[in-house]
Amino acid sequence: MRKVGVAAAIAAGAAIVVSATGLASTVPVQQISSDPFTNTTAVDGAPVSHMTEEEPDTFAFGSTMVSAFQVGRFRDGGASDIGWATSQNGGRTWTHGFLPGMTSSSNPPNNAYERVSDASVAFDARDNVWLISSIPLESNLVVPTVFVNRSTDGGLTWGNPVSIAQPQDGHINLDKNWSVCDNTPSSPHYGNCYTEFDNFAKDDLEMMSTSTDGGLTWGAPLSSGNSAKGLGGQPLVQPDGTVIVPFETIHGAIGAFRSTDGGASWGNAVTVADINFHQVAGNLRTSPLPTAEIDGSGKVYVAWEDCSFEPGCTANDIVFSSSSDGVNWSSLSRVPADPVGSGVDHFIPGLGVDKATSGSRAHLGLTYYFYPNAACTVSTCQLDTAFISSADGGATWSAAVQLAGPMTLTWLPLTSQGYMVGDYISTSFLSGAALTTIAVATAGTPTQNLNEAMFATSALRVAGGGSASDHGASSGSSNISDQLLPISR
Repeated sequence: MRKVGVAAAIAAGAAIVVSATGLASTVPVQQISSDPFTNTTAVDGAPVSHMTEEEPDTFAFGSTMVSAFQVGRFRDGGASDIGWATSQNGGRTWTHGFLPGMTSSSNPPNNAYERVSDASVAFDARDNVWLISSIPLESNLVVPTVFVNRSTDGGLTWGNPVSIAQPQDGHINLDKNWSVCDNTPSSPHYGNCYTEFDNFAKDDLEMMSTSTDGGLTWGAPLSSGNSAKGLGGQPLVQPDGTVIVPFETIHGAIGAFRSTDGGASWGNAVTVADINFHQVAGNLRTSPLPTAEIDGSGKVYVAWEDCSFEPGCTANDIVFSSSSDGVNWSSLSRVPADPVGSGVDHFIPGLGVDKATSGSRAHLGLTYYFYPNAACTVSTCQLDTAFISSADGGATWSAAVQLAGPMTLTWLPLTSQGYMVGDYISTSFLSGAALTTIAVATAGTPTQNLNEAMFATSALRVAGGGSASDHGASSGSSNISDQLLPISR
């Protein structure tokens, strides 16, 4: 472990170039980790891509924020290990390392697995324990379980993983885990932790497992009342203990299901909205997975990339819906990062909500990647990252500010599903300010063909409203319903 400061990061080349996008000036960032592995394994022509760090999640509680991410990506799935970075002072400095007991590359090693993927961070306030869940891949790329690593010292050291109980149906191949804990002392289920995942061997059957002892042990996985199928669920817990799980269905929609009894049972899934998706150019790996967060009153926000507001479905905006009960959802709203018809493509959103705020004064922060020109190619696409915020629950939004870019797509690791910075990202709030971690790539060298590392922003303050959200979708979009989603680890 070592600490990385702003000055050292900038000296190491962390300066970010501004592209001609018309956005406000860039926000200072600092490098918080880099890929240390030299695994040269090649399996069926799918080598490890070093140096690569990507697909970060974050969670914040008190003055601490923890981020977790893949390190050393394999072309056809998974990575050499899961990296972590922890700040205990609001993002000013970071301590970082790599989880133990995960794969043959870890320290100590776990020779049962060569790869691991899909890091998700949670915190259990009752037991004062940080959790990182992930999925280990066997040599045939089957995932038999979900791992959970625990930290009891504020995210500075981590124990070997424990395994979540397997589904009992005999057909197992798990994907897209996500974890959360009930941190409201007045909740009847205070201290419960919940992990979502889907079983690809059962056509992406959505499943939930519950822990009541700080992640040491996990209950038998349960499905929703109507056996909903999909992936990318992100569970959230309301102050009364109700758990709401937005997810992407296999029929081209955003859905949600919930539990009102601490995970003992799960209700039927309902439809939030149909997805209308513009295929992102340049062979970039991305899909309309949801990003979800909750305000202090328990109102849930879910956002995703969608072309419903763009005539002809020529580019994606970030759109969102909200609900106070997980059953009844608002009509679709558009985040006005750019004007309709601008040709800017927005994707891979990471939504954060300040839990110290609520209702019409809820503070929202949204990080996302974008192309200034949606109609680009592998050689011409410019990949950028930006942040936009709302101080009134999404009714109006600030001007966007650029965080990083432009990046050339060939600077990124090439996976079996395209060039990759991650299937998801995340934004979290600390002391009223938003923080995010992002994968940023620069050009490689003759001896090191890739250079994709993990960076953290400085504190991002929520700005006053500017452009109003658009409500209601335009015509001319293309629905992706009834398309079975491919496995996406």
